[in-house]
Amino acid sequence: MADELDWIAVQHYLGTLVPRREAEMQAMEAHAAEIAFPIVGPAAGQACYLIARLVRARRVFELGSGYGYSTAWFARAVKENGGGTVVHAVWDEALSAEAREHIGRLGYGEIVRYHVGEAVDALRRERGRFDVIFNDIEKQDYPASLPVIEAKLRPGGVLIVDNALWHGRVLDPANTSPGAEGVRELTHRLTNGDGWLTTLLPIRDGLLVALRR
Repeated sequence: MADELDWIAVQHYLGTLVPRREAEMQAMEAHAAEIAFPIVGPAAGQACYLIARLVRARRVFELGSGYGYSTAWFARAVKENGGGTVVHAVWDEALSAEAREHIGRLGYGEIVRYHVGEAVDALRRERGRFDVIFNDIEKQDYPASLPVIEAKLRPGGVLIVDNALWHGRVLDPANTSPGAEGVRELTHRLTNGDGWLTTLLPIRDGLLVALRR
C-alpha cells in the first residue's frame, strides 16, 4: 500500500527514471551535493522540463533561480519548443555569475536573460505574459507573490511552485512557522481558487503545479 512505501526509496527510484544528463548538468548536481545547495534535482528538473514542453513554453520566468540548475531544464525545453526566453532572477550576484557560466557551457546563453535583484518586482515590471512561471522564493513570501503571478501568467500557462511539502513541515499542524504558513496559504489559494486547476506532485520536496484557467 502507498502508506507503506519507503519515501526515500521512492525518490531514489524516480531519479533512476531520468535520462542521463549532459556532463555540465551532472557537474552542477555534484556541486550541489558537495556544498549542500538545494537545487531541484534531476527528477523535479525533468518534471519541469516536461511541463514546459507540454505547454510549448516560449517564455519562462523563474522567481528564485539559484545557480541555474532549474534554469537549464527550462532553457532546454524552450530551445526544443523553437526558441524564446527564460528569465533567471536571483538576489545574489555571485549566483547569477555562476549561472551564466553553467548556462553558457550548456549552449543556452542566447535563451536565458539574467536579473539580479528582487524577483517578484522584476516579474511585475516585465512586459507581456509568460507561459510558465517557476516560484522558489522565500516561503513566507509565497502568498504575496500570487497577485503578480496571476497578472503575468497567460491563460493556459502553468505555475510550478517548489518546496510544496516544505520538508514535511506543512504536514505538522503544530508548525506555524512563517515558511510553513506561507506554503500552506499559497497551496490553499491555488487549490480552492476558481482561476486554477492544481495538483501536487510528490517529487523531492513537492512540486505544486497549477494551470491558469
